Amino acid sequence: MTRQQFLFPEFEETIVEKPVNVASVPQRSPFRYPGGKTWFVPRFRQWMKSFDTRPRVLVELFTGGGIVGLTAAFENLADKIYMVELDEQVAAVWKTIFSPNVHWLVKNIRTFDMNAEALQLVLNQKNKSLREIAFQTILKNRTAHGGILAGGAGIIKNGENGKGIHSRWYPETIAKRILAIHSVAEKIVFIQGDAFDVMGEYKKNKDAVFFIDPPYTAGGKKAGSRLYNHFSIDHEHLFSSCKMLKGHFLMTYDNAEEVKVLADKNGFETKAIPMKNTHHAKLDELIISKNLSWAK
Repeated sequence: MTRQQFLFPEFEETIVEKPVNVASVPQRSPFRYPGGKTWFVPRFRQWMKSFDTRPRVLVELFTGGGIVGLTAAFENLADKIYMVELDEQVAAVWKTIFSPNVHWLVKNIRTFDMNAEALQLVLNQKNKSLREIAFQTILKNRTAHGGILAGGAGIIKNGENGKGIHSRWYPETIAKRILAIHSVAEKIVFIQGDAFDVMGEYKKNKDAVFFIDPPYTAGGKKAGSRLYNHFSIDHEHLFSSCKMLKGHFLMTYDNAEEVKVLADKNGFETKAIPMKNTHHAKLDELIISKNLSWAK
């Protein structure tokens, strides 16, 4: 322990301005999710612990892989977590995990014989039940380039060390993560729906805090349209909706001038924080809120 840590114990909680090593963060999600926020977890913890009183409700809009909501549930950072996602495929996975069908899903993951023929058989299946959509989605997510679920995403051919479709297929690991999530299901409410509708429902709740990570299509960015089925977002409406929230919120966004203009227009503060993308390139993302004094 350094002298500074001895004199100021909170020093150990200080976020160093360099990209987070995601290997140091508990891997909770069953998804490989483009735009996933595992790297953001230390910042999220810092935000949640900055309040005078522990938040009663966390609303995670645009849930996707759900690492933020899951972190809150596992680390008891809020009493109740609402995870909101519109995408049918992603929603099917969360709904199944939070239902008795979780055991069917886990069994199929553990016993699936991963090969090209069996994979295509499942991916081509029509007229599926909810749990079958969930299983199909997990398979597609784990075998598609970058975990992309949007239409047109190709299946991995070479992968890591020439492992092809086996590169990201860790059935026992995925199964254990799913069962662990199911074990904290009483803390989580999953909502398949539109983020704006949920914001409207909870906007007057002072006990609710919001984590908002929308698809990045502001400023002409096209990444969101390639990565997600539901990528069309009215960014101006999102910012004005945040202004109406009685509770605290924290947004993450692409570091673009258009986003900074929107933030300034609505009286929000911004801060660039470092991260690494899936290609290990160092980039900055913006965090946006009414007050970022905790992040200084």
